[in-house]
Amino acid sequence: MARRGAAAANARAKQVTGRALAISPLPAAELKNWLYRLAALIVALAIVATAFALHLPQFVGAQLGELAGKAGFSVKRVEIQGIHHMDRLPVYSVALDQNSTAMPLVDLGQIRDKLMQYGWVADARVSRRLPDTLLVDIVERQPSAIWQYQGKLSLIDKDGVVLQAVDPQAMPDLPIVIGPGANLHATSLAGVMEAASRLKPLVAGASWVGDRRWDIRFNSGETLALPEGDQAAKDAYAKFDRMDQAARLLGQGFVHFDMRLPGKTVVRVSQEPGHQIGDPAVTAPATPPAPAGTDAI
Repeated sequence: MARRGAAAANARAKQVTGRALAISPLPAAELKNWLYRLAALIVALAIVATAFALHLPQFVGAQLGELAGKAGFSVKRVEIQGIHHMDRLPVYSVALDQNSTAMPLVDLGQIRDKLMQYGWVADARVSRRLPDTLLVDIVERQPSAIWQYQGKLSLIDKDGVVLQAVDPQAMPDLPIVIGPGANLHATSLAGVMEAASRLKPLVAGASWVGDRRWDIRFNSGETLALPEGDQAAKDAYAKFDRMDQAARLLGQGFVHFDMRLPGKTVVRVSQEPGHQIGDPAVTAPATPPAPAGTDAI
């Protein structure tokens, strides 16, 4: 095919040469010399185009790569850096899943793209260290909460990216966010928690209510309803912290604190003196009823 393409180009070049000699004002010898050069260029370009059409450069490159592999430049080791939580086995599997183990033919970009599909991986860098080692540097996401939704528990980072499933029998010591979309608002919850860091160890979890606000549940069983909006929630949470320090609200038999209304806190107490608040399960009621026996602070 390459020969046929070159022959056709050569024939066209001769036709162009003949017509140009007939009409050109330049001396015939000089014009003929330039036209021969042009014809040679056209033939060369035709040969190159045909070679690319037949994938000959890729074939030659692959063969050279395989020769380098046989000479000792092939993948024998994979070194992984930056992993503290993620399982290493998937990284090894991705790095070694190649059509060829010859170092020049290893597709570093493809390895990185596959690694970026894992929830734990925030970034990945892949490089060669000749003669036989692949270096994989992983930047891991940091777990910040547990997301409960549709009966499943998932470990998430501060941006709500799901890292892995969580075994209920081996729960990490992290706050629990509950409800549809709660994982996507984990950053706003973290901001609320920072407004009163003293309370952080006392928090059991949080429910994202109505896709607009948080209910905070404490280890001692109480629920705190915060208002909508990040700043309003932060201000209310900081105010509750000051109130708890002044009057010891947590662990005293209260059931629910409602701070959704600006400048007002509604408190629901237990149904009878000495009544113990139930075990702080992860499925706290999103919006409590308004029974008798509530007090406004």
